[in-house]
Amino acid sequence: MLDFRRALHEGRFLFFDGGMGTMLQARGLPAGVSPEMWCLSNPDVLKGIHLDYARAGADVLTTNTFGGTRYKMPAGTDIVGFNRAMAHAARRAAQEAGRPVFVAGSVGPTGHFLRPLGDVDFHELVDAFKEQMRGLVEGGVDLILLETHFDIAELRAAVVAAREVCDLPVGASMTFENGVSLTGSAPDVFVETAVNMGVDLVATNCSAGPEQMVAVVEHMLAVSSVPVLVMPNAGLPELDAAGNTVFRLNPASFAEQTRRFAEMGVRCMGGCCGTTPDHIAALKQAVADVPCQPVRAPQAGMAVTSRAALVHFGERHPVRIIGERINPTGKKQLIAELQNGQFTTCMMFVQEQVDCHAPLLDVNVGAPMVDETVLLPELVGRIVSQYPVPLVLDTSNMDALENALAMYPASPLVNSISGEPGRLERLGPLCRKFGAPFILLPLKGRKLPVAAPERIAIIEELLAQADALGIPRRLIMVDVLALAVSSKAEAAKACLETIRHCTRELGLPTTIGLSNISFGLPARGLLNSTFLAMAAAEGLSSCIAHPGNARIRETLAAAEVLLGRDANAAQFIADYAEWKPGNATVAGGGAVFTGAAATAYEAVVKGDKDNVVELVRKELEGGKTAFEVVNGMLIPAITEVGGKYERKEYFLPQLLRSAETMQHGFAFLRPMLEESGESGVKPTIVMATVEGDIHDIGKNIVCLMLGNHGFNVVDLGKDVKAQAIVDAAEKHGAGIIGLSALMTTTMVRMQDTVDLLRERGLDHIKVMVGGAVVTQAFADAIGAHGYSVDAVSAVRIAQSFAAAP
Repeated sequence: MLDFRRALHEGRFLFFDGGMGTMLQARGLPAGVSPEMWCLSNPDVLKGIHLDYARAGADVLTTNTFGGTRYKMPAGTDIVGFNRAMAHAARRAAQEAGRPVFVAGSVGPTGHFLRPLGDVDFHELVDAFKEQMRGLVEGGVDLILLETHFDIAELRAAVVAAREVCDLPVGASMTFENGVSLTGSAPDVFVETAVNMGVDLVATNCSAGPEQMVAVVEHMLAVSSVPVLVMPNAGLPELDAAGNTVFRLNPASFAEQTRRFAEMGVRCMGGCCGTTPDHIAALKQAVADVPCQPVRAPQAGMAVTSRAALVHFGERHPVRIIGERINPTGKKQLIAELQNGQFTTCMMFVQEQVDCHAPLLDVNVGAPMVDETVLLPELVGRIVSQYPVPLVLDTSNMDALENALAMYPASPLVNSISGEPGRLERLGPLCRKFGAPFILLPLKGRKLPVAAPERIAIIEELLAQADALGIPRRLIMVDVLALAVSSKAEAAKACLETIRHCTRELGLPTTIGLSNISFGLPARGLLNSTFLAMAAAEGLSSCIAHPGNARIRETLAAAEVLLGRDANAAQFIADYAEWKPGNATVAGGGAVFTGAAATAYEAVVKGDKDNVVELVRKELEGGKTAFEVVNGMLIPAITEVGGKYERKEYFLPQLLRSAETMQHGFAFLRPMLEESGESGVKPTIVMATVEGDIHDIGKNIVCLMLGNHGFNVVDLGKDVKAQAIVDAAEKHGAGIIGLSALMTTTMVRMQDTVDLLRERGLDHIKVMVGGAVVTQAFADAIGAHGYSVDAVSAVRIAQSFAAAP
């Protein structure tokens, strides 16, 4: 039996196949028809393409199941049966290849966002992926390949599904534009999250040709401890003179440019859109003389991620402060709010700690008469939809933790797992499944271990249990248990010895609840900061503390210089050049606004959906009219958000959150605007995803942004024929049509609308186009009036059309 995991580590290159859609088009796939469904009735064509790739030298054939979930297939489709049939087709071709050839089960994105960014529940999405994967496994695939994903949260759900269905190898691939995914994940965030989840292969595919992928691949190779797969397009799509989609990068040029990845250390290569068996054959020949480099060895330490941020822990990295403020212990107002299901104070603490540049935030809602199973995931959802900072999920309630892990989009830190009977056995595999690093608490029974040898013995015993459960060491951080020196004089020394052992002997990162060390003594800040400096010298990785404490920040900044981790003291100089004793000001760049939103403008910029209506009401009570609030505050705010998005200060989650906040504020004001007659005449735009294309995420975001900028948006949905689009434009008196497409097989349908407008003499209606595969050159070729790369530019283009005479 073929063993793909073994092949991955045999010291040779593995070649994947190339594009499927363009090959099917060349062999009779009609425009606008689902490639998946067409292949069900044309199995010999599909088998022939697979066989051509195998004969060209591909070691891995990819099933024609990219859109094979219930979200993409026609209603009533037997999802398991379809995926099984497609896997069988690839397997039959592999068996006829005359040499060992693997089959990868392709699993693409569903086109939906998970909560809180979208409306799909995590477990619902996992079930959909499992349904598809069961068919692929029954069809005999050798691995599951998650392709062309653009949201780390959905990719994570797909990995969880794969692990629940089978023990096959899993490859995870994301697509990036301008160095980030659609929802703001950089390549290193993706790789660290995927490796935390135990994938066998990380990859990038689509969106660009080989030359445009170099920077992304460099970032992936720098952090990946598993093999990397790269599958570029044969350049970007263009239209030829006959109006057909073509890719200009020929096999020789593709092979020459892709060879560079082999020289960089990539072990697996293939092609995406526009590539053919000739491209794969040329690539295999081009790298024949390139030595296959070993995979980067795993590094000691830990990586914790959010959708858009990455924090490393370990001896080579700075000591991190884990913000401790979101904890009801001793906070009566916070407890009362949580008991009423309210998060006002929690969100205030989030903002305060973010303003202090806390790299992680501990989130704890444990209080009497509080249902943590409901409130913890709800609060986590609110925070991750508004802030990029990674979170630490702090609860002793196992069900609450599982619910929160399902809500979190990447790799959070779990606080904590002790030696209490059954706790490691249940929570360890749960953290492994979700790729969530955790804090190991060296406690067994009721007795606190005081001496360092006691603590170390418990740590090593728990590590042995974790090893037996298959939990990788990269997911484990140790809490070295700070006990009060007021009652245990040797407690501080025991901590230092435990830190030293964990760092130098075990290679594990460490943390500590810093304030515990000084309990019961005066000048606690002095003791805490002195101990922190000593612990940093022994290798401490993090401390749970108040990030607004100036003494702690100063101590850590100085320690980084003295430990040689702040090169040329550059960060220290930047932050403390004007430092004076007792000055608590944090230097360096901060947030645009600090504290809670004070105005409706700030609420939109910050995405403070919960408070925007109250802030709008205050503006009205202060004498502003509804029209003044909209034009003087809400619209300028959403414009500022658009600027932040373009400058890569904000990403899609922040953009959507601010847009929804704007909608809340405007909905409150709409009756007043209509009553005063100041609502005005709105320019109308018809939006649609073109015929044959069922992807509508990008279009929906554009619709949301256009509505916030004063347009009357007529959203026709997805898979819309040109005639229906033009009919709607005439019916509603629209001056603009916006068209979206994600696939090279459907983008050509955009020209149908342009041509039909000309036929009907509707040249005054402007057409703008966009989508992942669309380019300015394509827009020009079909006669579109505008091309938008994202929602922000779409608004700008529409505004220019509306303003034109």
